[in-house]
Amino acid sequence: MRSQRSQRVGEQIQKEISALLLKGLKDPRVGFVTITEVKVTSDLGLARIYFTVMGEEKVRRETTQGLTSASAYLRRELGKRLRLRHVPELIFEFDSALEYGNRIESLLQEIKQKEEHD
Repeated sequence: MRSQRSQRVGEQIQKEISALLLKGLKDPRVGFVTITEVKVTSDLGLARIYFTVMGEEKVRRETTQGLTSASAYLRRELGKRLRLRHVPELIFEFDSALEYGNRIESLLQEIKQKEEHD
């Protein structure tokens, strides 16, 4: 169970990283990225940042590599913006929940259309 402080820090990290990505990174591998969730451990040592990006598997891999290589820069910028004694280590992971939800939605639509046909 996450503490309230780690949840607040996670929300603040999400806002700041979203703003930094909106401003733009110089890495061409990082395009239009949406930060969906940030989970921070209770000791504030690690932050898992979940993101989505439009495109195929190759785009996802390249974006993950770009974000991972930019993590030191992002962490440094977070240190400037947030009042934390220790800025958590950043780990970026692709959030497949949106893709999974879209797949379920399309399957339900197919079932509905088949039922209407019969």
